[in-house]
Amino acid sequence: MKISKIILYNEPTVSEIQIERLQKFLKESFPINVETRGNIFNDLDDNGYEKIASTRIFDIKKPFQKHLPTIDEVLIEKENRDMSKKEDLVLYEGIEFQMVISDLIVKNKSNADTLHIIFTNKLPCTFDEDDSRYHARAIICSNPSIISTTGIVEAPAKPRQYYLDMMTNFSNEDINNIKKKYKGRFIEYHDSRTSKIIEGYLLQAIIYYETGEAFCTDKKCRIYNSHWQEDLIYSQLENKKLCKKHEAILKGLR
Repeated sequence: MKISKIILYNEPTVSEIQIERLQKFLKESFPINVETRGNIFNDLDDNGYEKIASTRIFDIKKPFQKHLPTIDEVLIEKENRDMSKKEDLVLYEGIEFQMVISDLIVKNKSNADTLHIIFTNKLPCTFDEDDSRYHARAIICSNPSIISTTGIVEAPAKPRQYYLDMMTNFSNEDINNIKKKYKGRFIEYHDSRTSKIIEGYLLQAIIYYETGEAFCTDKKCRIYNSHWQEDLIYSQLENKKLCKKHEAILKGLR
């Protein structure tokens, strides 16, 4: 393996990550040292928080333009809010966001063969030239890699009929009934299944670092690029396997 060590950085607002369990999962999967640390954003100074705030996206249909963040925007970054409330949802330019974290790790004199994996409740997005708009992402593969618990909820779409039902029912009672109807068919905030879902994203980050390949096109593979929540649940919780190609790659890394 190119990697000699993996460092997992926790997100304290999302206890469902279960970082010690994920550390054990990686140690059982690879002959490698796996270390856990606290929230990497705690190491930021005021300038660092300003850099994070400057990666915010304000128009999803236009390529990213940096802006000078307000005092309030910087203060919000310092607070590290629980992002499970829709009114608190903020979009970040994923590549710019990753670069800020990368600079922080370089500043701390990290070894080149150490893979850093950051858990965050922030929502990174990347711009798609095909439809000229930003899309939410559950993972940004690189070193450091970013796994977003908010992205796991928001990036893959819920069932089509769910959105149609929500659009035609406006009372709180109707909305609650719709949520009950589709319960279990998508990942929710603070979902007990989050840690199991993350296992697949960890494998994806490692395989990308080793091979440069980010996704699989096979729905039966744990590194499948799921655009729908039901596909995510199938590949990560029901099937829980790699395709033959990526299983061979995984064996080669052991």
